Amino acid sequence: MTEATTLAAAAGSPDPEIGLRAVRALRRLLERLEAIQVRNARDQGWSWQAIADALEVSKQAVHQKHNRKGGK
Repeated sequence: MTEATTLAAAAGSPDPEIGLRAVRALRRLLERLEAIQVRNARDQGWSWQAIADALEVSKQAVHQKHNRKGGK
């Protein structure tokens, strides 16, 4: 089983402690995966607008969150 599969199963636990901990871990995993894929898209020449469209967020939001020159 992959980490994501294990966490997804745990997120459905009837025990709130287990479920909430899994949700927190899934949120962290999602953030890491998004950063990797945004970097991948930028490395392949995608515009901020194309990335924003794919993520269904505003260009400003994705640029502010992931722009390396912005101090993050």
